[in-house]
Amino acid sequence: MPTGDPQGAPGLKIGQVASYSGVPVKTIRFYCDQGLIRPATRSDGGYRLFDDSIYAELSLIRTLRAMDVPLSELRRILEVRRSGVCNCTSLKSSIESRLGAIDQHIQELGAMRQELAALLEQWQDCGGSRPPEEAKASA
Repeated sequence: MPTGDPQGAPGLKIGQVASYSGVPVKTIRFYCDQGLIRPATRSDGGYRLFDDSIYAELSLIRTLRAMDVPLSELRRILEVRRSGVCNCTSLKSSIESRLGAIDQHIQELGAMRQELAALLEQWQDCGGSRPPEEAKASA
């Protein structure tokens, strides 16, 4: 894992972070713009510089985004995490909410499956022939 300056000063450019984490540079910039992550500092040339903690934050973001946690909720979780206050309740609430949404989606998919299965059972193959009116019109 690339690290910043050996003396602890932030020194990871966005490209290095992207390369190691597998998160595209554009996505890291987006996360910065949305206030999800923050560069530790900026270089003299204005480049964002990150410290090693960026990898844990990106990992958490990826995990929560995979659960479709909205950005606003994700931002709140990260803020609680950074404050050092236990975020177990916050994270548990988010996960419970996502589980509820997934259960709802499963029910909707089940209903859709039943409708499609019923349609398929009633299917009558036309044998590939068209009614005489359509055959004349296309000639």
